Formats: sequence, C-alpha cells, structure tokens
Amino acid sequence: MSLRGDVCVLVSGVLLSLFPDVVSLTEQKQTVSLNGKWSLSNSNGSLSLPAQVPGCVHTALQQQGFIQDPYFRFNDLSYRWIALDNWTYATTFTVSTQLRSKQKVQLVFDGVDTVASILLNGVSVGKTDNMFRRYDFSVGDLLNYGDNMLKVDLLSPVVYASERRGAHSAYRVPPECPPDVQKGECHVNFIRKEQSSFSWDWGPSFPTMGLWKDVRLEAFDVLQLLQVSSVPLYDSGLSVWRVQVELHVDSIETANGRITLSIPELDSDETFDSQFGPGKTKNDFTLHINTSADVKLWWPNGHGDQPFYRLSVRGFQDGFLVLSTESKVYFRTVELVQEPIVGSPGLSFYFRINGKPIFLKGSNWIPAHSFQERVTPAVLRNLLQSAADANMNALRVWGGGVYEQDLFYSLCDELGIMVWQDFMFACAMYPTEDDFIKTVREEVIQQVQRLKSHPSIVIWSGNNENEAALATDWFNIPVSQRPLYLKDYVTLYVNNIRAIVQQEDQSRPFLVSSPTNGAESEQEGWVAGNPYDPHYGDTHFYSYVLDCWDWRTFPRTRFASEYGFQSWPSFSTLQPVSVKEDWSYSSNFSSHRQHHEDGNRQMLLQAALHFNLPNSTDPLKRFSDTLYVTQVMQAECVKTQTEFYRRSRSEIIEGKGHTMGALYWQLNDIWQAPSWSSIEFGGKWKMLHYFAQDFFAAVLPVGFEDDDTLFIYAVSDLSDDLKLRAVVSVYSWTDMDPVCTLKSDLLLVPRGGAVVVLKQPVAALLAGCGRCTRLTCLLTFHLEDGSEQRGPTNHHFLCSPKDAEGLRRPNITVKVEEDETGGGYSVTLHSDSVAPFVWLDVGNVPGRFSSNGFLMVSRNMTVGFNAWRPTSIAELSQSLSVTSLRDVY
Repeated sequence: MSLRGDVCVLVSGVLLSLFPDVVSLTEQKQTVSLNGKWSLSNSNGSLSLPAQVPGCVHTALQQQGFIQDPYFRFNDLSYRWIALDNWTYATTFTVSTQLRSKQKVQLVFDGVDTVASILLNGVSVGKTDNMFRRYDFSVGDLLNYGDNMLKVDLLSPVVYASERRGAHSAYRVPPECPPDVQKGECHVNFIRKEQSSFSWDWGPSFPTMGLWKDVRLEAFDVLQLLQVSSVPLYDSGLSVWRVQVELHVDSIETANGRITLSIPELDSDETFDSQFGPGKTKNDFTLHINTSADVKLWWPNGHGDQPFYRLSVRGFQDGFLVLSTESKVYFRTVELVQEPIVGSPGLSFYFRINGKPIFLKGSNWIPAHSFQERVTPAVLRNLLQSAADANMNALRVWGGGVYEQDLFYSLCDELGIMVWQDFMFACAMYPTEDDFIKTVREEVIQQVQRLKSHPSIVIWSGNNENEAALATDWFNIPVSQRPLYLKDYVTLYVNNIRAIVQQEDQSRPFLVSSPTNGAESEQEGWVAGNPYDPHYGDTHFYSYVLDCWDWRTFPRTRFASEYGFQSWPSFSTLQPVSVKEDWSYSSNFSSHRQHHEDGNRQMLLQAALHFNLPNSTDPLKRFSDTLYVTQVMQAECVKTQTEFYRRSRSEIIEGKGHTMGALYWQLNDIWQAPSWSSIEFGGKWKMLHYFAQDFFAAVLPVGFEDDDTLFIYAVSDLSDDLKLRAVVSVYSWTDMDPVCTLKSDLLLVPRGGAVVVLKQPVAALLAGCGRCTRLTCLLTFHLEDGSEQRGPTNHHFLCSPKDAEGLRRPNITVKVEEDETGGGYSVTLHSDSVAPFVWLDVGNVPGRFSSNGFLMVSRNMTVGFNAWRPTSIAELSQSLSVTSLRDVY
C-alpha cells in the first residue's frame, strides 16, 4: 500500500502521538510540496498563464479563459492544436537552510504526462517518458540559497508518438491510427500514456500534457521510508496466516537496526534485526499471525463484511525511533480455478474467495474524465457506491485507461468490490525496443508494489484484447510475419510483465490477456487458436444486429468479462454541452458524439425490433423520446444477456456452461455522449443501472422461453440452501388486476446454484387463464420461500410491446412529498393502465430514485428520491417528467 492513503508515517524522528515514550532523533525528514500555482507557456511564448499542479494544459487554459469547456459541442476538434504544441511548466521556490543541509534531497514527481525534460536552476536533472511511473531525481547539489527555478518542458505527445513510429522502420506496429469515426490521433501505442487519450469508441481525443500528480521535495539525513506493502498469505495445510511486509527504504549509508511488526488486535508481533542500504533497498519481513487469534476475513459485497486490522511497523537504530508507519491489512485468499468439468470439454474458469466459489457480478471501469485532476474523491465515491448499490461485487479496470488513484482501490476495499486489474495495454501491438521494455518494467514494478496490499484486487491481467487481436488477425499481418509479432507479444507480456508480477506478488493469479483461454492459451504458446472459445477462460462478446431478446444468440461462456449495448444519456446530461440546433438524433452533433461506427443507426434498429420508435411532431420531444427508447433497449438487452449468464452457473448444456462471471461493458462515462455505460457522465443512473440493481440481486428469478415453453429459474448467490417456489401473475395489457396467478411447488435451491422451479408450455399457461393470448397479456413473476418474497419481481413479455394489443397511454399522475424521515423525497404515482418502462426524470437535479424504468401493474406506486444537493418539493415537482413506452408514439 502506498504511503498516500490509509497510512500514517513517521520517518527519521518525526514523532507521532502514538509513541510518546520513544526517544526520537532530533533531525527530521522534511517534505516540501511544490503543488499549487505554476506558470505555463507554449513553445513560442504566445501563450503564458498560471496553471495549477496537479493539473494539465487543457484545464489550465480553460480556467484562465483561453478556451471554453473542452467538452462543449465540437471543441475536441477545435482544440486539437493544444496537443500538437510543446508546453513548459515552471515554478520558483525557496528552501530552508535546514533542508539544504540534509544529506540527500530528492525531487519527486508522482506523475508526469508524459514526455518531459526537467531542469532545476538551468541544469538538466532528468527526463520522463511514462505517465504511469513515479520519478525522483537527486538535486541536493543544485539548490540555491534564494530562489530556485524548476522547469518541466513537455513535448507534444502526438508528435512524439509519430516520431517514435517513424524511427521504428523495420516493421509496422499496428494499428497506425484509430478509425475515422473516433476523430483521434495516431500511434498511441508508441507512448506510455493513457491509450484512450488519443480517442476511443466511447471517448474524445484529448492527448493531455501536464503534471497530473503531486510534485515535492523530500530531504533526509539517515534514511527514509518510500513505501510499505503488506500481503497476507494463508497456509491451508497448517491453517495459519502470515503477512509478508515489504519496506522500501532509501538509506544514506548502511544502517543496522531493529524492525518490530505488530497487529495488536490479533495479538501478533515480531522483532527482526535488519540492515538497510546504502541506497534504495527492498526489505522483506514475515509476521506470523498468532494461531489462537480469530482472524476476520474480507469478503466481496453481498458475501460478508470487509473488516481490517492495523499493522504497525516501527524501526529503531541505537535506541532511537527512526521510522514508524501504520497501515490497514485485510485477510482474504483468492484462487482462479481452471480444472476439468464433468460432461464438458475444456476447463472451468471461476474465482474462489476464502475457499468459496463466487460469481462475479459487475462491470468495466474506464477513466472517469479526460482530465484526471477532475476525478475528485466525490466523483469516485459516487460511482463506486453506485456500483455497490446495484449489487455489484466486481469491476474490471480496463487496460486502455490509467492505473487508478489510491482512493479508488481503498474505496473498493471498503465496499467489497473485487477488481480485475489490467495493465495498460489495449487493442494494439506494441514495440519491444530496449528502452520501451525498460520503462514498462519500471512501470509494472511500481504499480504492483503500490497496489498489491489491496484485497480488492483479485487478479492481474496483462492486456486488453491483444491475444484476440493476434489470433483473429485484426491487423492483417502477413502469415510470414506472424512469428515476429508472436515473439514481441511473448517478450512484452510473458517474459517481462508476467515475470515481474509473479516475482513481486505471489498472492494473486495473473492472466496474460482478456479475453483468453487461460491455461489453454498458455499450452498453445500464449496465443490460442480461438481465444473466444467458450470452453475456456473469459470471453468478450458484442452483437448489435441480432435480436438481443433471443438468449440463443449469446455464448454460453465460462466467464463473460465484456458484453453490452449502447444508449444515449439523458437530455439533462447533453444540454450543458450543446445548443438547440444539436437537439435532434440526425444533427451533426449527434453524429459527432458517436464514436462507434454506425452506432446511432444500430441502436434504433435494435430498438425497432420490439418497440415503436418515437414519432412526435415536436422536435425536442422526439429527440428526448429517442434518448429514452435507446435506454429502454439497452436496459432490456443487457438484462436478458446477464440473466442468461446467471442462470447458466450450474448447468452444462451441449458441453458448455458453468458461467461464473458477468461484467458488462461499461459502468461509467468519460464525457457526455452515446456509449455502453449504465451511469451517465455526472453520475446520473441510466435505466440499465436501475435494472442492474435487480438482475444482480443475490436471489433472482429468471424467466425465458425455449420451444414455446416458459422456464423460470431460481438463482441464488447465498451461502445457505433455500426452498423456493415461483409465483407467476398474468396481466392483460388493458387491466391492472391479474387475470390469473400460478404457483409452483417449493423446490430446493442449493447455495450458489441456479435451478428450474417452473416449466410450463405457454399455450397451456394461457389456456388455464381463460381470456389471454400472447398479444393481449404479459407475465410478472417472483420467488417465495413459503412465507415471504425473496428477491425482485421480474417480467416476461409474451410478444414485442410494439405488437401488444391493449397497450395504451397510462395517464400517469404524480405527487412529490417529503419523506417522513426528513432525509429525502417520495414520489407517488397513479396510473390508469399497465405501463412498461416508467421513467422518472428530474432534469438537472442530481440524485437518484429507489426504483426507475419499472413495469407498473398497480394503480398506485411510491418510489423514493435521494437528492445529492438541497432541493424542494416545488423544484422537484416542476422538474419531474414521467415517460412510459406508450407516451413516445
């Protein structure tokens, strides 16, 4: 775990009140932050302005009024010039005599974006070429008594990447450029920088430059502690825990001393004689946990609590306390199980946490903003809490973004969100020159050492889709050259990244790619013939043309780590970055914002399979209705696919099944645009995210048809067996009272299982109801354990809603009131008839509803609204709009 975060630190005699009885050194380590106001100028000096550090050029220009909001309309194109120029950050600072007299003074950059030369008082102290590395430079001899001038000269990342590509003349390293529809820059694979900053199919091209993390001076006389990590390991044979503690120390000279490790709550402590240095050293210690201690385990969300313990590390030299830190330690085990399955070729692929098989439910995480300094703690908390509140237990940090900030992982630890952590390589081949490999090795070492203390991280993965790109020839590589690219692939991901990870962290599994066949890919020389084989590993699957309501179109995979459908965000999200002429589905703005080829048309074609498309003569209503219909389509599509994966966890059908993970693409957005996300830029939940609250529930009924027979499965993530029955209500589209109700017998639903609890031909079910046909009726269903409902109520349409007979406008009325508890608001709805996909929207009032996008089959219903800022009944009543499916045509 990094020292920034859940760690209190004391080095070289800076005493904490925790240890008042210990003699301290008189000399203290000194840290001087260089964050704050710097100056910024472009290459020819025509622009000069103040700039905040941490920060980037784009945000500095916006803050000083040189540019508008980069996200407004077409500004991503208008502001291309920014990334094509070179920029210089400069600051002047003074330091005390005391600091200058220290034995060692380091200038530390936690993050430079990206290619820079650093000068202190006119002397070059070093260069940077990797956004994902921490750099430090020894500067003690260069500091002045008075003013000190620090300059960081940044090269255009676009020009640098292009020059690196030009220098790589032996063979091409594809792809050269992104698809035209992305409006991006070329050769991003030649620079160690956020790959999506040159554009992606959900995001703009803003190749940032700046000092995106902290800058400081660190000075000391004896030694300083750079980083502490702690990794608990369990010996199942002996049933004992130990904690591997790693201290990274920078020491002026060889220093002998004693290190004491302790976890008081577990009555565990040990003292070691140690020797540090000289220079930077990694020092390993093992704390054996008292065998009589009752160790409380960290569990994923929905499976238990997330308790932690405090690990204290204290270092003494000649009776003086020279270092002291305290950090959190969580105990849990993780295994990736790949073993033969009875009745199925191939291998299983699932995670076992603390010995328990866990179905991973969640999504994929992308950078939350093009400008990382705008990813505030509040933004992170909102997004991650939204994931946990939708019953997610896992997120995949995708390999085209950034290794997230410390707070991201600390929040995942607290919330029980497992993290599948990619290394930052995506959808490309990469060079393997010595200097490229060297900077990647340092990147990987630093990131693993920073992150490995977090229990939330359950797996490392070398890249996103690069095995698949090679195996299925995305880049039209001639057969004769294929061995060359395979060699580069193995060099980078296996011989370097994998080797480093396995040396630095023995506590978690490592996969070379995603998707992959896992152990089978390894057997095939690391690139499988078909990395999408559903009998092995994980799969990514997208299909926008086939009917998403037909579960037969989905792969019955072991683990679905990417799948999804696009939708548009709400009008209230688009409005601040657009003008009136943009508010049409066929506008230049709507086309410009879509970075996925044919994406806008694909959404309407998929929606039109089951829904009537909006036809209002009012252009604004038609636009907002179309946004709504894309969200309905997306929610139903991802619901259908996720439910298919969840009900497949216990079955093998035609040799396929035992699905143990469903991570849809994607959780969040980087800007206001159409994408696969379930949460809009700014935090507003799309209909999909409200649906996810239900389809990721711990106990879930899943209904579908096969050969005109209705099946209802009971799916359970719980640790105990249940006895459940299905209760099916048949409604007419014209009437709020059920036509009839059907109950199955109570059946055993084993823990962590999915079983059929009802099977009935649809014709027989409708015949038993009397006056129902597929076109005039629909089904709702839930599970009961004999006394009460378990899990959410689900629905099953017997026909496409566009063909439904009797579906009419429901004339929904609403009343907003303050909650009796006083904390929030309630919205009471009254409807005249059955209303599918009832959507409540309060415009730009931030917050979320307790339920939304629901099927209303009762005359009255009340939902809660939790506002994220002060509001009122009057404002909510005025802002609130209600839309249901029949209201858009």
